[in-house]
Amino acid sequence: MLIETELTPNPATIKFLPGRIVMENGTRDFADPEEAAASPLAEALFNLGDVTGVFFGREFISVTAAPGTEWASLKPDVLGILLDHFSANMPLFHAPAAGFSVPSADADYPLDDPADEDIVIQIKELIETRVRPAVANDGGDIVYRGFQKGVVFLQMQGACSGCPSSSATLKNGIEQLLKHYVPEVTEVRAA
Repeated sequence: MLIETELTPNPATIKFLPGRIVMENGTRDFADPEEAAASPLAEALFNLGDVTGVFFGREFISVTAAPGTEWASLKPDVLGILLDHFSANMPLFHAPAAGFSVPSADADYPLDDPADEDIVIQIKELIETRVRPAVANDGGDIVYRGFQKGVVFLQMQGACSGCPSSSATLKNGIEQLLKHYVPEVTEVRAA
């Protein structure tokens, strides 16, 4: 089995491509070892000690190294864990009885005004068709969190979370795109 790697705009994060589907549906972001307990793979990666983030995308895993960690020494360990996991066809998550649940996408975020339904549909479609594929290429994901009074709330995940260029991506890239196609959008903010 060959696992390819790609650099991301975030120098602390590398994208690993195992050549197979990682997550059939959705994505999952692990920001600490407690969250990683839901997945044997994420847990093993955090157990390396120098890992501060793991993100599962459709066909990739992004791993974020702790500040000061050299990827030259961490990368072989990460590759070894990934090879072992995928070669043995191990499950990505522990059994549902282990208390694993996916947080609600709407938790603690602004609620959309029903009067803005057509605008929200346009925003979500643009994010799905134009933004998410580009962000996934960089080892991350972006999740719609709400629209209120002209402001779109988005959450960056994976390699994009904490990336030095994520603010520029939101403001210069995504905000300009949404403003162009949806005139009601006045601003994009990180959620």
